[in-house]
Amino acid sequence: MSSEKHSTKQSQQPDWKFEFEKHWKAFCRKSADYFLSRKEPLSLPKIGGIACGGLLLIWLASGVYIIDEGNRGVITRFGAYSETTQPGPHWHLPMPIEKVAIVNVEQQRFIEVGYRDTGRGSKATTIPQESLMLTTDENIVNVRLAVQYQINNAGDYLFNVKHNEATLKQLTESVERAVIGANNMDYVLTEGRSEIVAQIKRDIQAAMDDYKAGIIIASVNLQDAQPPEEVQGAFEDAIRAREDKQRLINEAEAYSNEIIPKARGAASRLLLEAEAYEAEKVAKAKGETERFEQLLAEYEKAPAITRKRLYLEAKEKLFSSTNKVIVDAGQSAPQLYMPLQNPASHQETSKSPEAQITGEPAAIDKNNGQKTAGNALRPSRSRP
Repeated sequence: MSSEKHSTKQSQQPDWKFEFEKHWKAFCRKSADYFLSRKEPLSLPKIGGIACGGLLLIWLASGVYIIDEGNRGVITRFGAYSETTQPGPHWHLPMPIEKVAIVNVEQQRFIEVGYRDTGRGSKATTIPQESLMLTTDENIVNVRLAVQYQINNAGDYLFNVKHNEATLKQLTESVERAVIGANNMDYVLTEGRSEIVAQIKRDIQAAMDDYKAGIIIASVNLQDAQPPEEVQGAFEDAIRAREDKQRLINEAEAYSNEIIPKARGAASRLLLEAEAYEAEKVAKAKGETERFEQLLAEYEKAPAITRKRLYLEAKEKLFSSTNKVIVDAGQSAPQLYMPLQNPASHQETSKSPEAQITGEPAAIDKNNGQKTAGNALRPSRSRP
């Protein structure tokens, strides 16, 4: 699209010239026809008047000018600023009354601070007087800066500031030294580059606006920022040490992020288990207390029956976990024993509370199958 605009811009200028030349030739032809058509000779005063008129027309025609796209015309009248004209054909009072200065306001202009670029593929030349700067921690850094700017007001650019480019360069160097001097060396060389560039741009633009220089700062580029060559090796060692430090910090933070959630989870789990254990013990204690109170009330009503029931429940609880088989030897009838693999499980299905026996029993050892004889006691069937 820019190429189309450029071609259109180039085609407009020959058209205006062609139109001007066409009208000028028509005027000359008509003038020649007029003088040739007259048969009587012209007198000297008439010839002088015609010559003066022709010179006046030529002088007035010299005030015609054309402003190309992207340019601005600054009109001065007797040396003083008069107005600024836009692109297109214009006319001004010819010299020496008025003059026109054409200024390109779309051209990108550059200044270099701290170096000079030859532009032929060779390495840029460092200017130590401009590049070496002192930081707030009293270290010296080598800074290269490039500033890109445009003209936004042609009248201010021509009349408010003399030697605009030199002024901008000196101002840039001054602002750069102030910003670099307000920060330490590590910040300038590492993470502070973008912030430093932005601050330099703001300060330069503010100063140029105060000067009313008609310049707008398009961009500020920090081409390079390094310590001097004499301490380059030591600085690289310091950078490697800083990177190792940051790497170890990152590893420690990663380990911390991994182990701390686990520890917190384990602590939370232990707290929940402790709370559950507490609730269980409290509930069990309350249940035992209520059971004891109910048992006490029953015991107060019928002590003998309650005592007998407690005795039977205790024996049932005791014998349920033993590996002995208890048989009732109170009768004189012979007792038969079948060595089962798990007689306790069969005993649980066939046993009833009325089958409980008291006294010193005769037991059968399940491990070796030998029968241990005891004194046969009669079952306790007395009622209290």
